[in-house]
Amino acid sequence: MTALSEFRPVMLVTGVLVGTLGLAMLLPALVDLAADNDDWMIFVSAAVVTMLFGFGLFIANRGAPKGLSTRQAMLMTVVSWVALVAFGALPFHWSGIVPSYTDAFFESMSGLTTTGATVITGLDTTPVGLLFWRGLLQWLGGLGIIVMAIAVLPMLQIGGMQLFKAEAFDTAEKILPRAAQISTSITLVFIAMTGLSAVAYMAVGMAADDAVIHAMTTVATGGFSTKDASIGAFNNPGVEWVAIVFMTLGSIPFLLYVQMLQGKFRPFLADEQVKAFLAFLGVAILMAWMMAHFGKFHVGLEGLRHSAFNVVSIVTGTGYSSTDYGLWGSHAVAFFFIIMFAGGCAGSTSCGIKIFRFQVLFEAVRQHVAQVMYPHGVFRAHFNGKPIEDRVVASVMSFFFLFMTTFVVLALLLRFSGLDTITALSGAGTALSNVGPGLGDIIGPAGNFQSLSDVQKWLLSAGMLLGRLELFTVLVLFLPRFWRS
Repeated sequence: MTALSEFRPVMLVTGVLVGTLGLAMLLPALVDLAADNDDWMIFVSAAVVTMLFGFGLFIANRGAPKGLSTRQAMLMTVVSWVALVAFGALPFHWSGIVPSYTDAFFESMSGLTTTGATVITGLDTTPVGLLFWRGLLQWLGGLGIIVMAIAVLPMLQIGGMQLFKAEAFDTAEKILPRAAQISTSITLVFIAMTGLSAVAYMAVGMAADDAVIHAMTTVATGGFSTKDASIGAFNNPGVEWVAIVFMTLGSIPFLLYVQMLQGKFRPFLADEQVKAFLAFLGVAILMAWMMAHFGKFHVGLEGLRHSAFNVVSIVTGTGYSSTDYGLWGSHAVAFFFIIMFAGGCAGSTSCGIKIFRFQVLFEAVRQHVAQVMYPHGVFRAHFNGKPIEDRVVASVMSFFFLFMTTFVVLALLLRFSGLDTITALSGAGTALSNVGPGLGDIIGPAGNFQSLSDVQKWLLSAGMLLGRLELFTVLVLFLPRFWRS
């Protein structure tokens, strides 16, 4: 196979995805047209350019060999994601809502990776079409992340994701016969959950346009809001509880929802990852409540609500804020910094390290301790009732090492670029974990990323991509061996 023909399947898939993104740009154009806003012409222009490139690339590569090798799958994942971000930035740049393409690229990257960090100020007065586009980017990104997590990452055996390969496709117990059917079923569940979220938001008093946009970014655990003060701007406990419920639902494997619709409730109730995730949330909320209550920042049930909301928002990587928890004291700052790395479940829209990796690590440590105590015993680490292979443990440990190394390198680069220590550390953490707000006065819950330099924004954009694509997928492209036949 020649080098050119090897790239053709990658370009074919990328062309389809970019062309589809161009079609999606017509939706905010219709929203602006209905609102009598001239920005609809910007979206139509961006849609035409994006579709010409995308479908042109598709036509040029028709007849490419079907199927993808591991190398092609890795390359396709990175190339398509960067291409989608680059074209998704066009409406932001051409509208003038941001001053430069760097800012537009940052906003688009934050959207599609469902990070939720923003450089736009004055969201309360931003045209509704642009607000809808931000929400739609996160919604599409969240859906793409789920499909990637069940179809691509297990095949690439990245960071222990091969644990979920057999569950999805390889055995007689697979939930549906073909990958296409699984993707279709998940898409329908995703749409239904978004609709339920929008209805729930409207039921507690949110306006229809705000409800739809927040529903998209809540289920996608993205965190883009229509207000500068995020969810806190609504000053509505009902809104916050609706967000808590759907942020949590968005962080649970969507394959389990498909199985529930088929009448199979046992997998959901027995899933060790889900139980560990919900238990972690419960403990973290209790700890945050104690900080808020005994520190006299938010007492009683109000403290419980703010603690639950902000813990769920940070752990799931959504990034909404209802109050500036950075004011709760240095211990609270350290607490929220630590939990931002946790993440939700694999196969969900959530981000971060993911709960299952902590479980695999714990099981490996427990096995090793037992082996030390009983040298002649035979012990096996288990996950969801199945033995964990040694290569899965090695893959997970490699992921932890690479994640922490990348975090340190990114934090140092941000520090050397002129940021203070807290901003650099939390900026690196929030980018790699795709959370959104960082800590401190600049990028904390009450701030945003607009004042950062172009270099810092490009560094954080790279961090968001690395975190979303599970590190290995991107970094392996920089190895000369990857490009050798």
